[in-house]
Amino acid sequence: MASNVYKTVIFIAKSPPSSLHLPLMDFNNRLVQWYQTNKRELPWRSTSDAYIIWLSEIILQQTRVEQGLPYFYRFLEKYPDVSSFAAAAEDDILKLWQGLGYYSRGRNMLKTARMVQEIYKGEFPKNYEQLIRLKGIGQYTAAAIASFSANEAKAVVDGNVYRVLARYFGIDEPINSTKGQKIFQQIADELLDKQHPGLHNQTMMEFGAMLCKPKNPDCAGCPVREGCYAFANNAISALPVKLNKLKIRERYFNYFLITDGDTVLVNKRGDKDIWANMYDLPLIETASLTALDELIYMPEVKEFFGDAIIIPEAPVVKKHVLTHQRLYVRLIKLKGQPVKLKEDWFFTPVEEMKHLAIPRIVFLFLEGIFDL
Repeated sequence: MASNVYKTVIFIAKSPPSSLHLPLMDFNNRLVQWYQTNKRELPWRSTSDAYIIWLSEIILQQTRVEQGLPYFYRFLEKYPDVSSFAAAAEDDILKLWQGLGYYSRGRNMLKTARMVQEIYKGEFPKNYEQLIRLKGIGQYTAAAIASFSANEAKAVVDGNVYRVLARYFGIDEPINSTKGQKIFQQIADELLDKQHPGLHNQTMMEFGAMLCKPKNPDCAGCPVREGCYAFANNAISALPVKLNKLKIRERYFNYFLITDGDTVLVNKRGDKDIWANMYDLPLIETASLTALDELIYMPEVKEFFGDAIIIPEAPVVKKHVLTHQRLYVRLIKLKGQPVKLKEDWFFTPVEEMKHLAIPRIVFLFLEGIFDL
């Protein structure tokens, strides 16, 4: 088995002779010993409940454990099983998700839970082939749930595992290329301890998260550094390789805050843009950061807010970075009332704002004003 791994790496990554690397059994055993000594005690590691593992995996995608853990506990407390999750309203899920970003994941979780409720009668599947068919569950998540809940022999390849494999074997194929993903998955499959796949996967992921970190990895404390290509060739900062495919779109959001005593004018967002189906405030988007004296004379502003617009104070512009977009957001307080309402605008009590699913950047503005 090990020879296949090393032949793959030599051919693809032009790494040095395979004698550099530790024998497969030594590599796996050393990492497991490290894991058993250094692993974090996390709640989803002490259960084989596929629902709980699924909950943790989705929440922790692209989110640090420290940030995701409070969300995990809140979700589990409110929805202790998949049936209660499936019965939830989308607004409630998005409110709990507030601050995590990638709100489509929260919506997909609800779809997944309802599929499990309908197809599997509330019994969350543990089999990879069943899991991969569920909404929002890809190859990585299906492998993780199957191996952690049922010890199914499926290798997990997440960002941490990509990094460990790239550095150890000297793989310079981009991790976000189709070819690269195939190579890394093949190597992970061949490295997998098929007798203890759940333990093996947890070990690889934790090792990447805790020791073989993106920056300043603890090479001095690494149990397999003597076989590591990156350590031997001073290539730690160069691996893994990732193609820069992202095109960042810059957008300028001008929110208008209008209150009427104890109520606030709110907007219900549509389902075609970021923050789909969530709530924010009346919004005028511009192509650039428009000066206020120009903004108030724009036709779409005058249509809804009239000619006599009074802005009592200069708004602060805050930058909000998303994966594919960079937002410049400002909250403009207006005196007076709108002359016309859009279809999705409505007044709601200030107190009710606590219960609405509001994008984090907007909520932070409102929190400072209304002490939500």
